[in-house]
Amino acid sequence: MKGPALLNWSVARLLTEHPYAADFFSACNMPEMDKDQTIADSLRTLSPDHLEALGLDQTTLVDRFLAFIDQMRQLQTKLDTAIRQVTIIGGHDKDGNPEDAQVNLMAGEVIAVVGPTGAGKSLLLSDIECLAQGDTPSGRRILINGQTPDETQRLSGEHRLVAQLSQNMNFVMDLSVHDFLMLHAESRLVEDVDEVVRQILSTAVSLAGEPFDGHTPITALSGGQSRALMIADVACLSASPIVLIDEIENAGVDRRQALNLLVKKEKIVLMATHDPLLALSGSRRLIIHNGGIAAMLATTEEEKTVLDQLDRLDARLAHLRHQIRMGERIVAIGE
Repeated sequence: MKGPALLNWSVARLLTEHPYAADFFSACNMPEMDKDQTIADSLRTLSPDHLEALGLDQTTLVDRFLAFIDQMRQLQTKLDTAIRQVTIIGGHDKDGNPEDAQVNLMAGEVIAVVGPTGAGKSLLLSDIECLAQGDTPSGRRILINGQTPDETQRLSGEHRLVAQLSQNMNFVMDLSVHDFLMLHAESRLVEDVDEVVRQILSTAVSLAGEPFDGHTPITALSGGQSRALMIADVACLSASPIVLIDEIENAGVDRRQALNLLVKKEKIVLMATHDPLLALSGSRRLIIHNGGIAAMLATTEEEKTVLDQLDRLDARLAHLRHQIRMGERIVAIGE
């Protein structure tokens, strides 16, 4: 799309295809615009006094408008850039022994990171989060689509490739859930903000199993509700294609549903876990010992059979938890 050609669009078309243009008009304190009028004619309606107050002339106003639209379109393109593969190139363990490992992670894949407490699972997630380039204690390097990430990918907050969900989710903003989601959706330049917010909220309540609504203050959410909200937000709205989860089993959410949701959104999901149900839910398990990558195990057909058995046990435990919460008596389980 050539910049000057945009000036011949109607205001209605512009706001439909590039809704963030409304922010430019608002910043210029423009009066209500005729939606059928062209952009060029609308910009010409500003009086010389109005332009002087803005510190602009007519030519500069047009140039600023076209530059704003171009910058926002470039940002949207960067946010939509597909990440197909992440590669972990081994560094060394806690004793300095080299990791003989190169691990490729693909979009739509769930990888479980397992190992004893203190083995270095969180350090691996941290290396991926910062897209390490041999500059962390592990000495690992992270490649994106086979290439070394540039400084924008590593350091720019607005172009982050990684979303991390830690064990503790604490909000400090004095907002309702609805206002919080609206703020995030608008910052992501989505077209149907209300529908996206509705989808995230509905998904979050389903994951949490504890009812809450858009009027609930985010500071009043329980740990499980907070984690469910963030998982739904990452799955439905976040542009980050890589999701790191640290011990989701402690989150009070529907764990399998959360993973299935992220996989459907073609995210690359790594989760540090001690939960056998979650570990076997992944396509592979990355084994960490003494701070280093010790092995990568693919989930076998026999393990998938075990997973089915764990699913049934987990459903029974979930039912018992619900009965306890509701104050019901627990009866013996039949053979």
